[in-house]
Amino acid sequence: MYEKDGEKYFIVDSHMHFWDASPANWVKGAEQYAKGWIECFHAYQGLGPAETHQPIEEFQKVSEEQLMREEFEEGYVDVAIFQSTYLREWYTNGFNTTERNGSLFEKYPDKFRVNTRFDPRDGDAGMREFEANVAKYKPLGAKLYTAEWNGDSRGYKLTDPECYRFLERAQELGIKNIHVHKGPTIWPLDKDAFDVADVDHAATDFQGLNFIVEHVGLPRIEDFCFMATQEPNVYAGLSVVIGGLMHARPKFFAKVMGELLFWVGEDKMTFGSDYNIWTPKWQIEGLVDWDYPSDEFSDYPRLGTDGKKKILGLNAAKLYGIEVPKECQLPAGDGAQLVDEREVAQA
Repeated sequence: MYEKDGEKYFIVDSHMHFWDASPANWVKGAEQYAKGWIECFHAYQGLGPAETHQPIEEFQKVSEEQLMREEFEEGYVDVAIFQSTYLREWYTNGFNTTERNGSLFEKYPDKFRVNTRFDPRDGDAGMREFEANVAKYKPLGAKLYTAEWNGDSRGYKLTDPECYRFLERAQELGIKNIHVHKGPTIWPLDKDAFDVADVDHAATDFQGLNFIVEHVGLPRIEDFCFMATQEPNVYAGLSVVIGGLMHARPKFFAKVMGELLFWVGEDKMTFGSDYNIWTPKWQIEGLVDWDYPSDEFSDYPRLGTDGKKKILGLNAAKLYGIEVPKECQLPAGDGAQLVDEREVAQA
């Protein structure tokens, strides 16, 4: 729990990972892609404060001890939500699988929630794997990576018929939250495969699902905002927005936050550190202290303490039915509040 100026913040890191991108896990013949992918991530880490940068050897595969320390001991996080990304074309055992994430969830069930994933191009075998992971880990969410390579395919859309089959099954299995990577590309993926247009159609057709657009579609911020304001079940996932922009591009960060606050609103924005690209500590401290840097942003809504509490934890807690201590809740009727986890699971 983070406390500043007498205010207590319940922190939910709604977008983080426990990956293995070490050379021992690289697929033979695809080493250039496995190496290039993690080096691109490592370059993104350079957008954070210099004292947080890691050598590439450490960055490729952090230890359990390091993750627990940087997330919970140093990073103020109360509950962290694993998001899975497989990349089996390049990583023999997968980059960041449900099983790898689940190994920490099983050891520390009070600290983590683990989301699974699916790839509609995997067909019936993929459906069986998806169903097995849901049965084992009982997640309330799934992470989709629409630009992931799969055989000869370099991406898919949420509107593909096969993806609709998986989304329908996800609803039946109790999945409530669909986290979709729609943001900056990572080499060697194709930028256009991360376009946000397919979210609009799927969100309308699946009113029982929440679509958390991770990285808010950057660099397509206007497209995302105009789409999200009309779709009540579309949320803005702030991973990359805070970690990638707050320190390195403070004026652009203010513009992006202003657009999100104006169009989407503080009740539909969720914090994610994108660990291990960036650690949560400096992001949480920075957002709590943040305000617009100058009067040129005067036409954007202000973000007060209550709004920061919603973004840093209360909104995600509501989506996932996570219990929030009374001293961290907002007064009744003031935005995001605790909901019963059984209600979420049954929805």
